[in-house]
Amino acid sequence: MSAIRRVIDEVRSFHWFVNLMILVVCIGAVASLLRFVYGLGVTTNLNDSYPWGLWISFDVVTAVPLAAGAFTLGAIVHCFNIKKLEPLVRPAIVTGFLGYSLVSVGLLLDLGQPQRAWHVLRYWNLHSPMFEVSMCIMLYTTVLFLEFLEPVAQKFGWKVSLRLLRWLEMPLAIAAAAISTLHQSSLGTFFLIAVDKLHNLWYNPLLPLLFWVSAICTGMCIIIIEATASHKWMGQPNEGVLLETLAKILPWTLGCYLGLRIYSLLFHAVGPFFDRPVLTLLFVLEVGIGFLLPFLMFCRKGVRENDRPRAMAAGLVIFGLVLNRFNVSMFGMMDPDNIYLPSLIESLVTLGIIAAHILFFVLIAKYFPIFEHHPETVDYSIPDPLFQGKGKDVQQTSH
Repeated sequence: MSAIRRVIDEVRSFHWFVNLMILVVCIGAVASLLRFVYGLGVTTNLNDSYPWGLWISFDVVTAVPLAAGAFTLGAIVHCFNIKKLEPLVRPAIVTGFLGYSLVSVGLLLDLGQPQRAWHVLRYWNLHSPMFEVSMCIMLYTTVLFLEFLEPVAQKFGWKVSLRLLRWLEMPLAIAAAAISTLHQSSLGTFFLIAVDKLHNLWYNPLLPLLFWVSAICTGMCIIIIEATASHKWMGQPNEGVLLETLAKILPWTLGCYLGLRIYSLLFHAVGPFFDRPVLTLLFVLEVGIGFLLPFLMFCRKGVRENDRPRAMAAGLVIFGLVLNRFNVSMFGMMDPDNIYLPSLIESLVTLGIIAAHILFFVLIAKYFPIFEHHPETVDYSIPDPLFQGKGKDVQQTSH
């Protein structure tokens, strides 16, 4: 009883936002249980016309590139040897690990026979992009788990394991970059089979390359948003100088994406393009607001150097990525006479997954050393606004 009372007291000490996330996660868990009890047909609005709905469009197709900061930053720091960005790596790894773990949850929810998910390991279909993505997601989640073990070993003082994990940093970073490149692009390969279903504004043979480049752009923007929010709401150090470095890279990657997008429309896509006003509007919002505007913003030195405009520009890129993935996987394939709308349970499950990502990140940041420049000499007495000004109550074991 005393242990339960301590847990209750700890939860009561949390900020109201954290408690709200706990409530949303619980509601999402109940909705997930209803899906398994009553099945997909009763609890979702999926049908033969729309076998992929919100859970695939957001929980998988969108969540995977949103978790791309881990492999992007890992490659920048370890493969390109830009060591000054290393303080951003651990939070990015945590974000990636949580993102891919929750993608796996979304996949299990969407499968009609989730108890047969292990069949992908036994019955190999080497010609299927779904097989490639499934294997890569499992492998990359394992890599992220091994990378996440470093702060865990540090927290509990596992010195031998910590030395081993640090020795594996470079091989894991290379494996992460290679595996992520494969499955980020293969997500675009899925939709190449939708020749007569996906609208011409989005269907073209460069979809795999566009998916990969846009994931790199979004991965860096997620890191900017994450570090800015952690400084403002969790009392972490201001990483503005490091984020400015990422902001200097973004005009090049965004420019590359926009160039590829224009090239694909001019030389690889087949019209008509603007025959449906709603889709035209979505395209303008996606490309104009989601990619072109932040590209112009990041080209300005004043935006790159200041926290608020830099975070706003990063947020616009994330908006553009999310809208792009929905346009490709849902809106661009909708029949105007047969519109799909997610059910209440589908929506609650997705909200629960989003809340779980935020909640677990906050709790991991509270109890594990993921923000330190020099983990050996960390002082956890810094107040944490997100936990009502209470200092972190764990002490780091020096190694």
